[in-house]
Amino acid sequence: MGCAWISSGALTLSSTPYTHCNDSWKLPKFPSYPSPSSLLPTRSPICNCRCQLSAALPQNDLKFVLHDALDSAGQNTTHSRAARDGFCLEIQKLSNIERETSISIYGGVDLGRAALHIASEDDSLISHSSVPLPVDDFAERLDNLSMDYCCHYSSSFSSSPENFVQCLERYLYIDKGFRRTSTRNQVEQRALYLHSVLTHRSGSASMLSLIYSEILKMLRMWGLLNFDVEIFFPHDSYSCPKGYHKQKSKESDQSHIMTTQTLLVEMLKDLKHAFWPFQLNHTRSLFLRAAQAAHCSNGSNNTKESAVEIASAKAAQHRLQRGVWTSVRFGDMRRALSACERLILLQTDPKELRDYAVLLYHCGFYQETLHYLKLYMDTKKSSTSEQSSRSTSDMEEDAVEKLMVRLNLILMEGWSSDSDNRNFIFNNSEPW
Repeated sequence: MGCAWISSGALTLSSTPYTHCNDSWKLPKFPSYPSPSSLLPTRSPICNCRCQLSAALPQNDLKFVLHDALDSAGQNTTHSRAARDGFCLEIQKLSNIERETSISIYGGVDLGRAALHIASEDDSLISHSSVPLPVDDFAERLDNLSMDYCCHYSSSFSSSPENFVQCLERYLYIDKGFRRTSTRNQVEQRALYLHSVLTHRSGSASMLSLIYSEILKMLRMWGLLNFDVEIFFPHDSYSCPKGYHKQKSKESDQSHIMTTQTLLVEMLKDLKHAFWPFQLNHTRSLFLRAAQAAHCSNGSNNTKESAVEIASAKAAQHRLQRGVWTSVRFGDMRRALSACERLILLQTDPKELRDYAVLLYHCGFYQETLHYLKLYMDTKKSSTSEQSSRSTSDMEEDAVEKLMVRLNLILMEGWSSDSDNRNFIFNNSEPW
């Protein structure tokens, strides 16, 4: 093909060459997740965010539950752990500058691979497959989109920026048939995973923006663009991401520019919303929905709720034991937990600690829940992240206080023995 002039050594966005067009709280049962800094000791720590979570949240406090709980239930987590390691290796490269850098500009983080590692972990969580998702193959497929565009629209590089954008969007949305789907519809879960979007050409706004940005970055890296193109991220439920000449941008466009950090957060929050086990009452936050299900909002009587709480936890356990696809109403606890853990690793919002804690509560991990709620209370004091409205914050903080009171009562009653939650996940032999 006429595109063979691009050497594989130049393709630093992918390792696949082209072939064609000490704290007081201990959790011995669930050891801490490997620190990203231990994976790449020569690089800076993962937490360099401006919300100052890194200073308030020591990494040895991140004792995640999901993978170890699955192991104790007899599920092999080798592939899911490897995928999480791959995700950590990518976000390890996030610096203060890169967190605020547009996704259309090449940086140290390979967003495509980060998204594929997310997909690989979730695939291993719900699949009986003995082999992992072929990340390298899908990374090559993503990179080949840039090569294929060069083969068919080479004349666009010498035209105006506006014409180039038109050609690129014709290529993506007409020639290749990529289209936007609803991100938080349980029926359209595959639109949230990059490998599936590359296969079915139907994706969320964040997935389409990622693909758009990867093509731009490759073309710029190859020296084929002599102007800057920015991506307009749609905040509605139907529009596709669009490009525009950066020199002609307006002040109103700033809210639609996605940075490396915001795109990662958007991808993970899409997953968190789609698989949150409490899908009713969309006028409330995810946390309040889960807190209401646990009778920790609307004035619940905390001193008489232990029996109700245990029944609620056992109901969650029963849904988990029935398999992944419980129902549209109940989501998927495993993938909700994995999304929460990855959001915590990004350390952009202390509320992610709180949301993770309430899911652990419904799973019966009371000691771990209390630990993460305490981390949330500590980190939010030093955080400069944007707060929600005052009324919603009051409701959420009231629910947090009630939940912590109940947890202390539950632990006093002795409901946190290992035998209570040793096999809370997946004595599951049903295919799906």
